[in-house]
Amino acid sequence: MAEIDSGAEQPVPRKRADARRNEKTLLDAASAAFVASGVDVPVRDIAARAGVGVGTIYRHFPTRADLIVAVYRHQIEACAEAGPALLADSRTPHAALERWINLFVDFLITKHGLAAALQSDAAAFQTLHAYFLDRLVPVCDQLLDAAVAAGEIRPDLDAYGLLRGVGNLCVGAGSDPRYDARRLVQVLIAGLRLH
Repeated sequence: MAEIDSGAEQPVPRKRADARRNEKTLLDAASAAFVASGVDVPVRDIAARAGVGVGTIYRHFPTRADLIVAVYRHQIEACAEAGPALLADSRTPHAALERWINLFVDFLITKHGLAAALQSDAAAFQTLHAYFLDRLVPVCDQLLDAAVAAGEIRPDLDAYGLLRGVGNLCVGAGSDPRYDARRLVQVLIAGLRLH
């Protein structure tokens, strides 16, 4: 009989496929509710959108901060995963970059209220910001490198600078109906092109 090493690390159980789907449903519902009503939307409204009871949400996300962080991590992942897919499916790398930046703008504009909602949990906010940079800067780098290699855009811009610039253009988007952040971002992306 083989000896069992009781000191070995036990494998971390993976969530069942149905549990992952349920969590995704909750995150999609919360995301839609945040876009429609802000991050202070009542949990019962999110539960109604997801077709579940309020207890189900609290079982997955014990605090509002947990739910907010999970929603934005979910959105960051979707944005990160879109980059390579767009690069593969677009007619040019510049077109992929433009479409990806538009997704990034959607993400930025719809995250209103995030900082205020996580104000009491500065560590969660900092962790989320680091995750945001770790996931999205490399994707933007990949898109920029492809567009530079194709001779479509100027080579003197780094991903962090571009994302920061786009973020700065989006800051006032929710507070002033006369301010069109999307239009300014389009001008920025058009300005990257080599003529």
